[in-house]
Amino acid sequence: MKVQLQGSKKSVEFGDAIFGADFNESLVHQVVTAYLAGQRSGSKAQKSRSDVRGGGAKPWRQKGTGRARAGTSRGPLWTGGGVTFAARPRNYSQKVNRKMYRAAMRSVLSELLRQDRLLLVEEFTVEAPKTKVVHAKLTELGVASGLVVVEAFDMNLWLAVRNLPNIFCLAAAEADPMSLVGSDKIIMTTAAAKLIEERLG
Repeated sequence: MKVQLQGSKKSVEFGDAIFGADFNESLVHQVVTAYLAGQRSGSKAQKSRSDVRGGGAKPWRQKGTGRARAGTSRGPLWTGGGVTFAARPRNYSQKVNRKMYRAAMRSVLSELLRQDRLLLVEEFTVEAPKTKVVHAKLTELGVASGLVVVEAFDMNLWLAVRNLPNIFCLAAAEADPMSLVGSDKIIMTTAAAKLIEERLG
């Protein structure tokens, strides 16, 4: 299929696989959820009664004191004791195989293009790390917040973009369903789109 470049009369030919796929909402939801789950540290930890130091000696004798029986001072009911259901470190990651990930990427890219949220441009570069230059380019394209996807990491572009709120820059190899779905507008160079098309097969 042919995709017209933003602000130009030229168009670029792409395979139907990358920009002509149907939107699979359940698959995209599953992949995005797995991506968010993988970002969780899962490092929460508490001590149970067996982990708390001390408590080996019986606090008082079994009979004759008038108090309730106690075998340890580190039980959950005691101050300084362990936690009843202590939290343990855990892994929240979910498995997403390669076929599912690629299908989700194709689905997201196709839907973004249909919603006019994906803007293809010939190139998006700056000669010097000047924020006002990038701001002028974005204003010309009518983009106030979004994501810029280029073919490779560009230090000048990254330095120029980082001072702009709600504007982010990624290389084509780093683009993922989460970053694409969470952006209002996506500016993508044709070279970056070709790289993503090759990656998605």
